[in-house]
Amino acid sequence: MALIRMDIHTIAVGGGPIPSVIVLRSRTSSDETPIELPIRIGTIEAMAISMGLDSQLHERPMTHDLLRNVIQSLDATVSRVAIVDVHGTTFFAELQLTTSSGHFVTVDSRPSDAIALAVRMGVPIFADSHVLEAATLPDFKGVERAEKEQELERFHDFVESLSPGDFADLE
Repeated sequence: MALIRMDIHTIAVGGGPIPSVIVLRSRTSSDETPIELPIRIGTIEAMAISMGLDSQLHERPMTHDLLRNVIQSLDATVSRVAIVDVHGTTFFAELQLTTSSGHFVTVDSRPSDAIALAVRMGVPIFADSHVLEAATLPDFKGVERAEKEQELERFHDFVESLSPGDFADLE
């Protein structure tokens, strides 16, 4: 299980029949193309993630604030959240908790809840490499680059195949 560090790239809050989507983007070096992982989530969950990114204090704790408070009250920490599997359009996530005695506890979670908690607690978000292989957006820029390279190669081959006799009829 190879985990890839991800950051929140986009949150699109839908309404009515339009679903909400969160797009996670891999952290890459400057010469690598980032991988984008779109996950369809509920509107309320998208708003909860957005509110967590806001860092604004609310009069009363929201559900994910409550979970953070419970974890902290139990003297535990969240070390990471990870998107660990996908079946069709359903994603699966896990919270990695560390207890005060040093034990690791893994808790099953929906990705939207895991991400909402991660933004509130400042913990990293990861995705398993097999999830990225199965569910990422195509690299449209890479396809465009490959098409341009192929076109240049065909033009180069054409120019290389020309001979002076090919221009004799032009006079």
